[in-house]
Amino acid sequence: MSDVTQFGMVVVGDEILCGKREDKHLPHVIEVLQARGMLVAWSRVVSDNRQRLVHELRVTQLDALPVLCFGGIGATPDDQTRQAAAEAFGTRLVRHADAAAMIEDQFGEDAYPHRIRMADLPEDCLLIPNPYNRIPGFILYDHHFFPGFPSMAWPMLDWVLERYFPQVAAPQAEKSVRVFHARESDLVQLMDELSAGVSGAKLFSLPHMNGVASIELGFRGERSAVEAAFSDLVTALISHALEFECLQEEDDSVLRQTVV
Repeated sequence: MSDVTQFGMVVVGDEILCGKREDKHLPHVIEVLQARGMLVAWSRVVSDNRQRLVHELRVTQLDALPVLCFGGIGATPDDQTRQAAAEAFGTRLVRHADAAAMIEDQFGEDAYPHRIRMADLPEDCLLIPNPYNRIPGFILYDHHFFPGFPSMAWPMLDWVLERYFPQVAAPQAEKSVRVFHARESDLVQLMDELSAGVSGAKLFSLPHMNGVASIELGFRGERSAVEAAFSDLVTALISHALEFECLQEEDDSVLRQTVV
C-alpha cells in the first residue's frame, strides 16, 4: 500500500441528508490527507438504509482505491453499516472475540444487552482501535469503517494512516491569483494553453460572484511543479493586460499584491 496517494470516502447518515447535521468528515479528511501528500478522489453521502448501503459498498469495491467509511457502526436500529458491509462483501456478521473483550472491559455489565452488538462484525475483518471508548472500528479488505463521531473517528483515522499508508509525497502545494472583470469563458483558451504539458500540477478555476465578478485561478500539486506553472500563469496574465491579485499563503495569512 506504500504507493497509495488517493482515497475514496463514504459518509453514512440520514441526519446529514435531511439537514440536521453538517458533514465535518470531508473537510477534515481533505486536510489530513493533503498534509501527507494524498488526496480525496471522490466522496459519497449515503442514507442509513441497508440496501442502499449494500449497493454503494458493492460499487465502491469496483474502484482500486482504499475507502474511508464514517458512520452507522453503532448499536441502534438505524445503524446498518456493519450489516451492510458483511452483505456487500459476501461474508457473515459474527461476534468478534477481541472486539467483545474490549467492550466488556470498558463497560462491564453495561455492555449487555445492547453495546455488545457493536462486536458483531464482518467475519475475518481487522480491528481499528478506538482510544475514546474502546469500541473498535474495522477494516474489510480495502474499506476502513469508523464511527460517525469526529472525536472518536479522527484519532482512529490517524492510526490507520500511520499504520497502513505511510506518507509517499510532500504535502500538496497551491498557488493562485484572483482575476478581476473576467468570465471563465473569456479565459478558457488561456487555461488550455497553461494546462498543456504541465506535469505534477493541476489547474483549477473558481468563479466569485460577490461584488466585483472575479475568478480565482491557480495550480495545485507538487510544489516544484506548482511554482513553475504559477510563474507561467502570472506571465500570461500580464501579457494579456488582465487585472489580478496574487494570493499566497504565508504564515497562515494571505498576501495580496495587485498587478494591472
